Amino acid sequence: MTAARPLRDRADACPGALQTHAAADGALARVRVPGGTLTPAQLLVLSAAARELGDGALELTSRGNVQLRGLRAGAGPELGDRLAAIGLLPSATHETARNVLASVLSGRVGGLLDVRTWVPAFDAGLCADPRLADLPGRYLAAFDDGRGDVAGLGADVGLLALDERTVALLLAGADTGMRAGPDDAVALSLAATRAFLDVRAQQGGTAWRIADLAAGPARVAAALPGFRSPAVAVPAAPTDAPAGAVAQDDGRTALVAVVPLGRLTAAQAELLARTSGGELQVTPWRSVVLPDLADARAAAELAAAGLVLDPGSAWLRVTACAGRPGCAKSLADVRADATAAVRAGSLPAEGARQHWVGCARRCGRPSGDVVDVVATAAGYRIG
Repeated sequence: MTAARPLRDRADACPGALQTHAAADGALARVRVPGGTLTPAQLLVLSAAARELGDGALELTSRGNVQLRGLRAGAGPELGDRLAAIGLLPSATHETARNVLASVLSGRVGGLLDVRTWVPAFDAGLCADPRLADLPGRYLAAFDDGRGDVAGLGADVGLLALDERTVALLLAGADTGMRAGPDDAVALSLAATRAFLDVRAQQGGTAWRIADLAAGPARVAAALPGFRSPAVAVPAAPTDAPAGAVAQDDGRTALVAVVPLGRLTAAQAELLARTSGGELQVTPWRSVVLPDLADARAAAELAAAGLVLDPGSAWLRVTACAGRPGCAKSLADVRADATAAVRAGSLPAEGARQHWVGCARRCGRPSGDVVDVVATAAGYRIG
């Protein structure tokens, strides 16, 4: 039985840095960070904006983006100016469409190809095409270097390295059979993105994702010329978030610091920026990677600041929506309740991977096998 496609009878209102969302605790801005890559200077500007314009913290999203909550009235233009000055807002017209994931630590450890150059190339190509400003804010690209960490996250358009010379084009998380070399892969992903808009227009122009279209992956692929190889299985999304010290191929060290419930205080962000070896990567698992360090000595200071570097920590298995007071629809302060459960060692479902939510909408639910902890008027319902 084929699942019904979602009804998209309204325009996508996904927030951006300029198009903010009116939440219960003030305006919410979402800053796109393609590939999750930030410089220390950019992170410091974001932390200062959180302190001076918002509620004092940054939120990390499941797409490797950054949110600011509780923005004061009229702060939007100033935030936009700050972001533009540090290169985080290269196009006011395309800003909500710049959703790009990339394999964590690509080019530094593991993987078949270094995909780091694909991210800015795709972003530049997207921003240079006026028509691609029409992409819905939910549209997502994912570039996987062959390790299988982001290919299974259901991106609309994906690139998966099969070997050092061959890259597969994925649509809605499935292999199309279309192949490209590493130098042509970004062009193919942009062509698929344009084809999505063509098919979307043919079907009424309301779909937010390729999967929302009738026979979406097949029709988008059919619009692209080229030989088709037999499709390969796409790696499933990983269920365990990495944490702690990782040895790089060049002998240096990367530290992966998980941010509990994705809420990064301005002080923690400033510490990460000071500790960085020159670049940081925000991941879909609400962690921040500090690559290219001489050793792992900074781990103790990061842990003392409330960041998690223990691969066995319960925090790696718990996520949550905004809850109260940020969301008016929430029936509970789920973040406070989840935090209390972690600290008391009393997580439900025997501590299985779980997502705490304030209502039945289950916002922010990660992919894969997850137990839902849903707030109701009578307490939490498990499952």
